[in-house]
Amino acid sequence: MVLFRWLDTIKDRWYIFDPETLHRISKSAVAAYPNNTAQMIEHIVQDLTETYATSNVRLSLRTGEWVLNNAGGAMGAFYVIHASITEYLIIFGTPLGTEGHTGSYPADDYFYVLTGEEWVFKPGEFEKRVYGPGSVNHQTQGCVQQYKMHEGCFALEYARGWIPAMLPFGFMDGLTSTLDFSSLYRMSRISAREIIGNLLIGKI
Repeated sequence: MVLFRWLDTIKDRWYIFDPETLHRISKSAVAAYPNNTAQMIEHIVQDLTETYATSNVRLSLRTGEWVLNNAGGAMGAFYVIHASITEYLIIFGTPLGTEGHTGSYPADDYFYVLTGEEWVFKPGEFEKRVYGPGSVNHQTQGCVQQYKMHEGCFALEYARGWIPAMLPFGFMDGLTSTLDFSSLYRMSRISAREIIGNLLIGKI
């Protein structure tokens, strides 16, 4: 327990990405391609590559490697741009709309909306919070919310903290409900590939 508390105080030394820079990049993509989600994603990956090219950062350029995922009752697809022990950066969304539980984990989560809207509610609130294209929903560590990607939504999602502790939430629906072992295998393979790849170049 003491070890984990100490590690929690120093985890920020391994962070590569800056939330404000990611917000700038996502807003730039929205402004450049307001009606083309695929072009937004290409723009984001290109901008990230140029921005972090000198940082020896391992970014996945396999933009066709999408995986279906169920978590907290919500369903969508994601594409991993970067994953390590302390950070992940993905595109997540669905054109159909979905809603569920955000999960509660030892990480901060930044949800940069690209298309559509994300609606959010937490206990004690009586009105929904609405996040549209270019805005960001920052879910702090341990925060619990209900969210809805209303009528379809895609976002750049950035999490910073202890990423392995988030994985059970991402796997549980597949193991206990959908039994979609094919997607679980692909998610495991991609996550392991990215995390191990970053460890090999010294990026935790």
